[in-house]
Amino acid sequence: MDVSQNVMRRLPIYLQYLKQLPPEHKNISSKTVAENVGLGEVLVRKDLSLVSGAGRPKTGYDINGLINSLETFLGYKSENTAVLIGAGKLGNALLDYKGFCDYGLKIIAAFDSDLNKIGVSESGKYIYPITDFEEFNRQIHAKIGIITVPAKEAQSVCDLMCKSGIQAIWNFAPVSLSAAEGVLVQNENMAASLALLSSHLTK
Repeated sequence: MDVSQNVMRRLPIYLQYLKQLPPEHKNISSKTVAENVGLGEVLVRKDLSLVSGAGRPKTGYDINGLINSLETFLGYKSENTAVLIGAGKLGNALLDYKGFCDYGLKIIAAFDSDLNKIGVSESGKYIYPITDFEEFNRQIHAKIGIITVPAKEAQSVCDLMCKSGIQAIWNFAPVSLSAAEGVLVQNENMAASLALLSSHLTK
């Protein structure tokens, strides 16, 4: 099924809202979901129909069933192996963050060009020299690569990941990357997010 990136960005919002509902809530309507996530009812109903079909008249969606359908559709039920390049403060924080397992993501190792950073993280994960990356991933076959290096190094790291079989890149470097055909790049532009927050505060 070909689903747009906009839809894929909205589905986790629905899931997060549903999972924080009290356990005594058994059913929910698309209207209620829409009102609580700040989106239009028609849009929400269309999105959810891609995942679990239509809700039942008067009763709506079974909440537990809808949560399960969303988690399965988003890949949270399966485990995706990831590798990270850039073992600075941000890289180490991501490497040791335990919450990713709830989303089916397992970061198994990090790599860095600074030999002083080579070793073991606080959670016991290994940090290897970046020169080992290509051979490592040819054996492990991780499909997700995470980039947490300075902007000037990001494109060469992206090229290395594409060359090594990475199919999706989560980029935290403040720069746009050019990836090989078929490789998805998701940018997390913290500078842009902070600019939006600052702009709101100055209004």
